[in-house]
Amino acid sequence: MLAKLNAIETVVLNGCRVVLRTVCCHFRSESPRAMATTRSSILSFALMAVCAALTGCGAAGGAGSLKTFQDCDVCPPMVEIAPGSFLMGAEGGEEGRPEGPVHRVSITRPFALASTETTLAAFRLFVSDSGYEPAEECRTLVDGSWQNSERHSWREPGATIEYDDDSPVVCVSWRDAVAYTEWLSRRSGVAYRLPSEAEWEYAARGGSNGIFFWGDDAADGCRFANLYDRSAAPSLGFRWDEAPCSDGYVTLAPVGALAPNPFGLYDMLGNVWEWTADCYIAPYPEVADPQRPITSDSKSCERRSVRGGGWITRPDRQRLTFRGRDPEQRRMSYFGFRVARSL
Repeated sequence: MLAKLNAIETVVLNGCRVVLRTVCCHFRSESPRAMATTRSSILSFALMAVCAALTGCGAAGGAGSLKTFQDCDVCPPMVEIAPGSFLMGAEGGEEGRPEGPVHRVSITRPFALASTETTLAAFRLFVSDSGYEPAEECRTLVDGSWQNSERHSWREPGATIEYDDDSPVVCVSWRDAVAYTEWLSRRSGVAYRLPSEAEWEYAARGGSNGIFFWGDDAADGCRFANLYDRSAAPSLGFRWDEAPCSDGYVTLAPVGALAPNPFGLYDMLGNVWEWTADCYIAPYPEVADPQRPITSDSKSCERRSVRGGGWITRPDRQRLTFRGRDPEQRRMSYFGFRVARSL
């Protein structure tokens, strides 16, 4: 447990006050008996003690410690992420999907990440204002099976999918996501982009070094992540195992419907897989600047890194270190994105 506390302090550096206050106050509502049942809950006791000593976390809570801003009327709320370092990746992985080597990454410059995934309403405004038109196609559930359908798109991903203005937009490719960031940059006057894969994992961890940002037990995840679980399994009946908990959603959840991670970011795990700026290269290559996109040796990038899992995803693929890898033109009813920008 001491090692975890030390890791959190190392990861957060100047931002440790924000993270510890947030975690502290998040767990204050738990009963002492419930908190003693899991390793992550035991860690929360220690974090509460540190919070009390360092910040006097009380009734005011930790949310006010988060630095948030909005650049323009059509821009998403952004959360400032302080510099720090962390251990990225994991040893092993599925066959053909290495998640290592484990390596220390230093985030040397602050950046900002949208507090939620990009919504359908925001993407619709982009299409209307810019004239950009994504392809009318999507891999989605049609009559109970996964199909590449030209009848479905970001506008309508399928009758099975719960989809409203405050849902994360889906059926968008990496190229569609980049086009959105370029439009947002023009509207706001500041440069928006997709996060690098290293920035994504650093932000998703929120100072944690567990399997998930809430700890090591997938059963605790339904408070934080919309994943394939007991809410979804009776209706969807996928062949893989569900999480042993219920988040209340069968398919998509509205953005921000569940609890955030310690950095104040919602749905970093679950809801939709999120495109990153990086080419997918495995094992991880050595890079001089983890905040710049990793590119391939060739002129083209065969696949892009996609992170975080989605509403269809089994628990072991919701892990912070699991790496998706898909062609940048692919559109699926469980793929979306969130935007970043440098500070």
